[in-house]
Amino acid sequence: MSMTAAFILATFTTPENIGVTPNSMLWLLPLVAAISIVYKTTKLPKIRFANFLKESVILFGSIVVFMAITALVLVAFAWLVTE
Repeated sequence: MSMTAAFILATFTTPENIGVTPNSMLWLLPLVAAISIVYKTTKLPKIRFANFLKESVILFGSIVVFMAITALVLVAFAWLVTE
């Protein structure tokens, strides 16, 4: 096995350290995009590009909005508990 292949395989043995800063939450957007695309690919009975794009964007937006609302509720709850 070459050193390059061994290095690539070794990167999968430890998790990526992203952190918990507000900027690190931007890493969720590609994950949400992938989830919405794969979900809509498996659920739409007939895939037409315009309909598929519209449905994927709607699902992406609804997931992001739900996560934002959930984060705000949790922050408000934590603030009420700690104050």
